[in-house]
Amino acid sequence: MFLKLARRTAQLPFKTMEALFIRLPYFHFVRNTRDALSPNTFRDWFRQELLGVNIGPYWPIHTSSKVTEWKNILIGIDTSPGIMPGCYIQGIGKVTVGDYTRVGPNVSIISANHSLSDLRQHEPQEVRIGAYCWLGAGSVVLPGVELGDFTIVGAGAIVTKSYPQGFCVLAGNPAVPIKSLSAEECVRYRHRDEYHGFIAARDFSAYRKNTLRV
Repeated sequence: MFLKLARRTAQLPFKTMEALFIRLPYFHFVRNTRDALSPNTFRDWFRQELLGVNIGPYWPIHTSSKVTEWKNILIGIDTSPGIMPGCYIQGIGKVTVGDYTRVGPNVSIISANHSLSDLRQHEPQEVRIGAYCWLGAGSVVLPGVELGDFTIVGAGAIVTKSYPQGFCVLAGNPAVPIKSLSAEECVRYRHRDEYHGFIAARDFSAYRKNTLRV
């Protein structure tokens, strides 16, 4: 019913439509994340749900980014892989991205390679990225990689192996640790209103059970 009403008003000037709808209870995910590091905006919701650009994923995706097999992708609180331009998030294998992790522009997270003997086939390998990580612009995380909490991946780095201990800075091709981080100095902050993309944390367990495959 609500989506039908929204589509009927889609011809209004955008700012007028935004002002009209933003106060409705339905849009709590916009109001409550305005000061989050990965905010949900009315524009993102409008493009995905009404215009059908990157429709499907339960978190905001930039129009120039691509997400495949999104039901195999589990995102944490206040993290939106692909919200920045030019990203490729491949969920052929399972992908987990932890709470409060930042994903820069032109980042690729790849969870399957083609079979060397049959290019029609994929060989999935799960990718796990911890909480409070930061994937710099143009970096690539390859299949089977696990990164622990507070792993920073430098711009342009190609991550080919796992660093599950976290608390490090990776750089280069292939990426290697260039600096260790102090666990005592790393801050595990929390936002007052917690959302997995467009979905409130209190509702996410049911959504995951009913919708996701991870």
